Amino acid sequence: MNATDSLDAPIDARALSKLRWRCRRGLLENDLFIERFFDQHAADLTVRQAEALGALMDLSDNDLLDLLLGRKAPEGEMARTDVSHVLSLLRTARPTA
Repeated sequence: MNATDSLDAPIDARALSKLRWRCRRGLLENDLFIERFFDQHAADLTVRQAEALGALMDLSDNDLLDLLLGRKAPEGEMARTDVSHVLSLLRTARPTA
């Protein structure tokens, strides 16, 4: 297995649990986006996507919300394909019925 394959492998249950905990935010609006994301994508989340989500969690609550609402585009080290992909998934996640 090469490095690319390992990044595209599914995240394991323990890493997923840690990621969920790390994604808890101070703003309810961010939490709603993240909760919906996990509801829809947790089962097939890859290591690469988890790393991109982790990078987004390094942002302040207000900066993250600006990205989620499309008020800003990712800049600098955040302007990566994997981050943009996860951001798209976060934006399009719908509430579960």
